[in-house]
Amino acid sequence: IHQPSGGAQGQASNIEIQAREIIKTKEIGARILADNCGQDFDKVMKDFDRDYWMNADESLAYGIADQIID
Repeated sequence: IHQPSGGAQGQASNIEIQAREIIKTKEIGARILADNCGQDFDKVMKDFDRDYWMNADESLAYGIADQIID
C-alpha cells in the first residue's frame, strides 16, 4: 500500500490547494482501508507514509485479502 502521489505547478496558492486536496485524499483512502480491513486508522496512516510491501500471507493478515488461491 502507499499514499497517493501527484505533482503540482503554478502559483503558490494553487499548489497549496492541490497539496491540501492530496492530503485529504490520503485520509479518505486510509479511512476506507481501515474500515474495510479492520485496521486502526492511525496504523493505516503510518503505513501509508512509505510504500508498504506485503506478501500474500501478510496481505491476508492485514485484511486486504480475503483468501489466498493456490
